[in-house]
Amino acid sequence: MKFAVFTVSTPEYDPRQTVRRLREIGYDGVEWRIAAAPPAEKPADYTYERRYWCYNQSTLDLETLPERAAEVRAFTSEAGLEICSLTTYLLPDQLAAVERVLQAARQMDCPNIRVNAPNFKDGDHYPTLFERTVGQLRQLEPLAARYGVRINLEIHMGNIIPSASAAYRLVSGFDPRHIGIIFDPGNMVYEGFENYRLGVELLGPYLAHVHVKNAIWQQTETTPDGVQVWQPTWAPVKSGFADLRRLARVLKEAGYQGYLSLEDFSNEEDTESKLRNNLAFMKEITA
Repeated sequence: MKFAVFTVSTPEYDPRQTVRRLREIGYDGVEWRIAAAPPAEKPADYTYERRYWCYNQSTLDLETLPERAAEVRAFTSEAGLEICSLTTYLLPDQLAAVERVLQAARQMDCPNIRVNAPNFKDGDHYPTLFERTVGQLRQLEPLAARYGVRINLEIHMGNIIPSASAAYRLVSGFDPRHIGIIFDPGNMVYEGFENYRLGVELLGPYLAHVHVKNAIWQQTETTPDGVQVWQPTWAPVKSGFADLRRLARVLKEAGYQGYLSLEDFSNEEDTESKLRNNLAFMKEITA
């Protein structure tokens, strides 16, 4: 297995600083965050905890991505890193935007991009939403084949594939060379936990990528009638409910040779310390 960082978790560094730090620390690859360019100044609602999403300097602008592809490929390669994914927040019905990212990925020799599965909320009808998404993926699959870049969807709380079994049901009718799944044990603490071996074996060739982060449930209040209210929140990699050591063992036994990509949203350590300590931990549990 190889080790990368999803740049959502390096919000203080610009792209060139990011690749230099990752290489100096010892990572093999980088997973670029693809979104709107960060604002010129911190937004009014900025908080330290929200810095990953509202003021992330290590973001490649979706609008200019194809034009910057050669430049990004060059400075990432000069740092000795592979680009393992271009990770977007696009939905499966955004065909033109997804194709632009596929074009950029091919120019960067990047084998994967992420497209988000749609959210599932009160009032939605799951069978209708599911079938609509399958239809949209049928339109995306030939694009992935044309560009030679796999489109991955992520196991994620709040959407239609919060578990490995739900994810498998969505993608099982597609060619795993073109449509895959990102396994995320931290998200599964929030929603969708299943036995890791069950999930990894079920996904089989659809298992394309693994995010590494952790989370924990905390009691937030007790109501007047004595009901305890619990909510999930992000936690350091070593401190949450996800058993990452067990997951690493399952992945090794399944013959997984892809990337473990850090996506750490905890705030107990600074970014530099997290990058160093998390890599040491991943190397330990995969040894």
